[in-house]
Amino acid sequence: MHNVAVLALDGVIAFDLTTPVEVFARSRLPDGRPGYQVRVCAETPQIDAGVFTLRAPWGLDDLKDADTIIVPGNTHPTTAPSPAVQDALKAAAADGARIASICTGTFLLASTGLLSGLRATTHWSAAAQLAAAYPDIDVDPDVLYVDNGQILTSAGAAAGLDLCLHLIRRDYGSAVAAHAARLSVMPLEREGGQAQFIVRPFPTTPRGSALEPLLIWLQDNLPRDITVTDMAVHAGMSPRTLMRRFREQTGTTPLQWLHRIRIRQAQHLLETTGHTIERISVQTGFGSPTAFRDRFKRITGVSPAAYRRTFGQPS
Repeated sequence: MHNVAVLALDGVIAFDLTTPVEVFARSRLPDGRPGYQVRVCAETPQIDAGVFTLRAPWGLDDLKDADTIIVPGNTHPTTAPSPAVQDALKAAAADGARIASICTGTFLLASTGLLSGLRATTHWSAAAQLAAAYPDIDVDPDVLYVDNGQILTSAGAAAGLDLCLHLIRRDYGSAVAAHAARLSVMPLEREGGQAQFIVRPFPTTPRGSALEPLLIWLQDNLPRDITVTDMAVHAGMSPRTLMRRFREQTGTTPLQWLHRIRIRQAQHLLETTGHTIERISVQTGFGSPTAFRDRFKRITGVSPAAYRRTFGQPS
């Protein structure tokens, strides 16, 4: 039987802690036998989980017997764990244990050095902070989870379910994982990544800058077919100067800025109206539904139709 240890530390996010406990504990093999033995391990007997406290039956020494260790998210992700916790995780990794983090648990893994040089993810709202704190990690904020073989990381909240189901599929195959997914009332594979859940504000307009009139004009003329030359003419400067000013003041190119604001407007229309995809593609200036679908999926990770199913208003 596969042994799973879930690490509980002060500040643990209860959802992230209970997700692997429930998913793995309820998993069954085709003959009905349990596929996993699950233990909650902690550095101290009592753990502060915010709205409640809990007692863990097992300690850090029990991580040695685990085939898989799950590191849940924490409400204090930037607080480094104790040397004892770091040493226990590094020793388990050296012995071949598989280690996976959920949500901001990635920060704890990062503090041990186990993610150095690897691709990783975390909750989208903490991705920039993770990348800044650990520049040797290739942080991907758009995916639900990253599998590096022995070390895995996942995004926030429900992405922990995706990660657990992925691990079950690795251990016992798709049939066992599909059964676990049905018990969790989850699809075995969700469409897209966490990019679709990122709150993307409208690109900012630098107040008082030379570009402000142009950016306001772009926002007011999204349905039009606008080229960089058109922008340069409206701004009264050469295309080359326009490109340089855009880089300096917005951090991106004119067309990338235009695509971002068009996609944000499209998201708003998909969330709040029943307009067809064809109509929205015209309203946001993409010219054709095909071009709109391609650009939308490239930025959000899902198709416009899938985005509407997730975020649109009930009919």
